[in-house]
Parts: sequence; structure tokens; C-alpha cells
Amino acid sequence: MKRLEKKIAVITGSARGIGYGIAEHFAAEGAVPIIIDIQQELIDAAIEDLKHDGYTAYGYVADVSDFDQVGNVIKQIIKDHERIDILINNAGITRDSLLLRMKEDDWDKVLQVNVKGTFNFTQKVSRYMLKQKSGVIINIASVIGLMGNAGQSNYAASKGGMIAFSKSIAKELSSRNIRVNSIAPGFIETEMTATLPEQVVKQYQESIPLKRMGSVKDVAKLCIFLASDEASYITGQTINVDGGLVM
Repeated sequence: MKRLEKKIAVITGSARGIGYGIAEHFAAEGAVPIIIDIQQELIDAAIEDLKHDGYTAYGYVADVSDFDQVGNVIKQIIKDHERIDILINNAGITRDSLLLRMKEDDWDKVLQVNVKGTFNFTQKVSRYMLKQKSGVIINIASVIGLMGNAGQSNYAASKGGMIAFSKSIAKELSSRNIRVNSIAPGFIETEMTATLPEQVVKQYQESIPLKRMGSVKDVAKLCIFLASDEASYITGQTINVDGGLVM
């Protein structure tokens, strides 16, 4: 039997990148991925790709930073699928700039999507998980939230906030058999990193003890473990997937 057989898994920001990789690997383990993204065209393309591989998936448009919109989408998912077993808060953005040059909107938007978006989905989904007396929540943070990075004070604050949020919610929800953990990826090969100059990639790799970038599969496989019964005694933790970058 597959580890996530028939589990309903809501994954935000999952029409592409790490989120799509998580959805794809979850489907391979028997889960039914619910694709959440901001553009219908991207959602349709992701679902079509998954169906082409023989998987069942569904999709819903949502701006994760919109509290009321998120509430309506979660209600519709419950109406359509009756339950939510797993929530992966993956949606995130960057708007990098040095502090003295950073625009207020760049600060606000990153915090709204990365932190408020995580709050919005966690609050709405947890209401149903509490009734079920079961559930798994995984927040995709970043090593930047642990180590900081020049030019990314807004992103670092948002990811550090997600980690602290996860620990607090883990304590609140644990009595109802709901586990909450964070994953902090390091430098992961995605469509975004594929556009980086070769010299920049080499510099990144030299800073990593394992001397290579990670893959989406590395993150997805950890998500599967944390979402499965194999991790039934793990909650409130932050696990790095970074090749040893942060020790």
C-alpha cells in the first residue's frame, strides 16, 4: 500500500516549481493533490501534466494573502472532497533589495504572501482537521529564515516567521493529533535557478558542504515522510534540506 493512499493534500503555490514537484510525488504515493495557485491557466497545465502521468488531481484559484478568498476556497474543497488530510504551505515570493533601497510595498507584499498566506490557509484548514482529530501541516520555509541574507531582509523575516509560527501552532494542535513541521530548503534546482549565471551557481555550490545544489525531489521526499505515518511522533520541528549549508 502506498504511504499516502487516498489522502487529500492541499498544496499552495503548486502549479510549478517545488510545489508542483511535491504534488507529483504525493500523487505517486497515492494522494490526491489539490493544486492551489493564482492563475487558472497554470493550474490547468499542471493538472493536465499530472493526468498525463496517470494521476488524479484537482485545482482551485486563490490568492493566498486574501483571507476571505482562502476561506471560500477551503469551503469549496471540503464540499467537493469532504476532508483535508494534508496541508502544504508552499506559496511564496521574493522581492529582493538592500534595506535602505527597499520599498514599503516590497516588504509588505512578501510578508503578506509568505506569512499571512500561511496563516490564512492554516487557520481555515485547521478548523476541519480539529473536527477530524487528525491532520498534517507542513510549511515550506527556507534556510534564509535561519541564517539571513543580505538583500533579503523581507524574505528572511517572512521565512523566520513561518518557522516560529509552525512551532506555536504545533503546540496548539497536537492534542487533536495534528502535526505541524517546517522544511527549510537551501539552494534547490528549479526553473528560477536555471536562469542564474553559471558563475553564480558555482559560488553557491562552493558554499555547500556537499558541493551541489539540491533537487525538488529532495524536498518532496521529505514532505512525503513527514506527511506519512512514519513520522507520527514528529511535530514542531524544522528540518533543513540544504546539503549541510546550515549546521
